[in-house]
Amino acid sequence: MSLPQIVVLLVAVQRLAELIVARRNTARLLAAGGYEVGAAHYPFFVLLHGTWLIAMLLSIPPGAPVHWPLLGLYAILQLGRIWVVTSLEGRWTTRIIVCPDKPLSRRGPYRYLRHPNYVIVAGEIAILPLAFGAWQIAAGFSALNLAVLAWRVRVEDRALGSLR
Repeated sequence: MSLPQIVVLLVAVQRLAELIVARRNTARLLAAGGYEVGAAHYPFFVLLHGTWLIAMLLSIPPGAPVHWPLLGLYAILQLGRIWVVTSLEGRWTTRIIVCPDKPLSRRGPYRYLRHPNYVIVAGEIAILPLAFGAWQIAAGFSALNLAVLAWRVRVEDRALGSLR
């Protein structure tokens, strides 16, 4: 197995583990009185992220040269991802769950940005394929991600506006 394949498979395992955490958190938040908004766009995120991983597995040649600084930057983004998840504690989820009785988090990166997770994900979608020279995947999926994120941010900002 080549380095690009190993890295993409590790990212896939990471994403699956995150989905398990997100589902647990979502169930707990809903049981505590939270409610979901914007469920209509969620399948597009799942499709986008799944096809991004598959596109890299199928399109990046096993012997593709590795651009180590970009792979290092991707690793740094993973630290940012951990910071986001831990800052939200048990409130991190892949869905938009509104908890009317809980204020929005102002911890960690949320002190500086309204949507730090989306910034990190946008970086990941661009940087990982570029680390293996797959600029077409980086460009195409970045454009698709920005379109879906624009939809999601509008829905999320509207839903959480009263909590700000």
